[in-house]
Amino acid sequence: MQDRYVETVLGRIRLRVDGSGQVMLFWPSLLMDGTLWSAQAAHFAARFQVVLVDPPGHGGSELLTQPFNFAQCADVVVSIADNLKVDKLHLVGNSWGGMIGGTFAALHPDRTGIAVLMNATASPAKRRQRFEYGVLTRTAQLLGGIRGPLKGPVRDAFLGPTAKRDKPEVVAKVNELTGKVNVRSGMHAVTSVVPNRPDQRALFGRIRTPVLVVAGAEDKTFPVAETEEMADSIPGARFVVLEQSAHLAALESPEQVNALIDDFLADQGIR
Repeated sequence: MQDRYVETVLGRIRLRVDGSGQVMLFWPSLLMDGTLWSAQAAHFAARFQVVLVDPPGHGGSELLTQPFNFAQCADVVVSIADNLKVDKLHLVGNSWGGMIGGTFAALHPDRTGIAVLMNATASPAKRRQRFEYGVLTRTAQLLGGIRGPLKGPVRDAFLGPTAKRDKPEVVAKVNELTGKVNVRSGMHAVTSVVPNRPDQRALFGRIRTPVLVVAGAEDKTFPVAETEEMADSIPGARFVVLEQSAHLAALESPEQVNALIDDFLADQGIR
């Protein structure tokens, strides 16, 4: 894969790009970078131009200096599409990426192919989640990063019993990526995506692009019922639950995720 950099409203964004053809853009969860999607890149690059995004403030992208809103994240996707010189792209997102995939599809229907929204929500954060993430951010700032006593709660938010028991490589990847997060930049992102995130259910009712919504049966961050509520807000959306997967389904169950995306593309006549 080749690195590519794009100037956006939220700073300079690093992309990893491979393949050719229609663009399939992948946006990961909070505290993750584009390598969350490595298994998807390897699978789809033979047929598509695969674009893995290091989201604002993460990985090789420019650090955040303040919070943002979701419309600005959608503008980042527009800037990426313009830089790639494509009128339309397919967007696959996990958690934060799933929320932004829906925002982009609603605000920019003419530039959206299909959207696959995984382990995501359209609802605002509940009081308990705001409290828990507030504690996490304050502790991370005190410790200077996600380390020591924070590793366990972060793993619990991302991974379910199956991955923690049977997939040490997945646990290691989560530890690796969360350990690299710049705490000040990362906390701006956490604040924007958790306590400050908007209620997008009405907005998602405007989506007219084909949408696949994927929930993880073991996801504690966005339980199945919450992700299904998001799917219900999107006209015509297809909803699937992945067993033995939690909040990072693409990393935990890559073959199943690739097959779901393949089947959805084929149903839309995209090959």
